[in-house]
Amino acid sequence: MCLICGWIYDESTGDPEHGVPPGVAWQDVPLNWVCPDCGARKEDFEMVRI
Repeated sequence: MCLICGWIYDESTGDPEHGVPPGVAWQDVPLNWVCPDCGARKEDFEMVRI
Protein backbone atom coordinates (compact mmCIF):
# COMPACT_ATOMS: atom_id res chain seq x y z
CA MET A 1 0.00 0.00 0.00
CA CYS A 2 1.24 3.48 -0.83
CA LEU A 3 1.91 5.38 2.38
CA ILE A 4 1.25 8.68 0.58
CA CYS A 5 -2.14 8.10 -1.08
CA GLY A 6 -3.30 4.62 0.00
CA TRP A 7 -3.20 3.00 -3.47
CA ILE A 8 -2.77 -0.76 -3.17
CA TYR A 9 -0.60 -2.79 -5.55
CA ASP A 10 -2.34 -6.08 -6.34
CA GLU A 11 0.00 -8.75 -7.72
CA SER A 12 -2.89 -10.44 -9.55
CA THR A 13 -3.61 -7.31 -11.63
CA GLY A 14 -0.17 -5.65 -11.67
CA ASP A 15 0.05 -2.21 -13.27
CA PRO A 16 0.08 -2.93 -17.03
CA GLU A 17 -0.35 0.74 -17.96
CA HIS A 18 3.04 1.38 -16.35
CA GLY A 19 4.94 -1.71 -17.51
CA VAL A 20 4.09 -4.21 -14.75
CA PRO A 21 1.98 -7.07 -16.14
CA PRO A 22 -0.47 -9.10 -14.03
CA GLY A 23 1.16 -11.78 -11.89
CA VAL A 24 4.34 -9.84 -11.07
CA ALA A 25 5.25 -10.27 -7.40
CA TRP A 26 5.92 -7.09 -5.43
CA GLN A 27 9.60 -7.95 -4.95
CA ASP A 28 9.95 -8.18 -8.75
CA VAL A 29 8.45 -4.75 -9.47
CA PRO A 30 11.30 -2.54 -10.78
CA LEU A 31 12.83 -0.06 -8.31
CA ASN A 32 12.14 2.82 -10.71
CA TRP A 33 8.38 2.07 -10.79
CA VAL A 34 6.20 4.75 -9.17
CA CYS A 35 2.67 4.81 -7.76
CA PRO A 36 0.22 5.39 -10.62
CA ASP A 37 -1.95 7.68 -8.46
CA CYS A 38 0.54 9.99 -6.78
CA GLY A 39 4.00 9.23 -8.18
CA ALA A 40 5.45 7.95 -4.89
CA ARG A 41 8.49 5.70 -5.14
CA LYS A 42 8.41 1.97 -4.44
CA GLU A 43 10.21 2.59 -1.14
CA ASP A 44 7.14 4.60 -0.03
CA PHE A 45 5.04 1.43 -0.01
CA GLU A 46 4.37 -0.86 2.94
CA MET A 47 3.06 -4.42 2.92
CA VAL A 48 -0.48 -4.74 4.32
CA ARG A 49 -2.66 -7.77 4.92
CA ILE A 50 -5.99 -7.69 3.10
